[in-house]
Amino acid sequence: MHVRVIAGLGNPGVHYLTTRHNAGYLVVDRVAAALGAQPLAAPGPELLLQRAVAGDQVLYLVKPVTFMNCSGVAVRQVTERLGLAPGRLLVIYDCLDLSLGRIRLRQGGSSGGHRGVESVIRELGTDQFPRLRVGIGRPESGAGIDYVLAPWAAAELPVIGQSVTAAVAAVQTLLADGLSAAMNRFNGWTAAAVSATETQGVAGIENL
Repeated sequence: MHVRVIAGLGNPGVHYLTTRHNAGYLVVDRVAAALGAQPLAAPGPELLLQRAVAGDQVLYLVKPVTFMNCSGVAVRQVTERLGLAPGRLLVIYDCLDLSLGRIRLRQGGSSGGHRGVESVIRELGTDQFPRLRVGIGRPESGAGIDYVLAPWAAAELPVIGQSVTAAVAAVQTLLADGLSAAMNRFNGWTAAAVSATETQGVAGIENL
């Protein structure tokens, strides 16, 4: 059996539950549900941990609970405990530089200014690990930090719902066919247009 760690980045607590910065949490929760993951005792208080099996792979699903800027501590703890190389990690997170309704996989590279990814790079000592970015777009005005820590707008919910569904499918494709196949299939994906009537009655992120 092959082992892989999938880490979704976000901030813990009810206050941050519906914020844009928690897109990574949304995806990893949906992946866990799709794969029937079961909770495990975590090696420390810095994370929540689940385990699932997909084909010939054992997956450890991680949600750091140290707040975004220290996410790498939890990721390092799990990868070290399992003896995994960075190439067996997938980090999922929100991205300001990618428009809402887009997702993108990469083999590695810089953090792009994302503090959670900066923490993972710092703790692992490398930026060569796969990642899946979920586009949230940039605000038309105002500070980026206020934007990422604000709740989703009602009109955004149907679009991010599509993005989360596509991100889960991208993870499943990566697991079944590899990173290159997932990149080829999903890096050009764009959410379908959403009409005004489709946004009516969307009360919160729990509807995703």
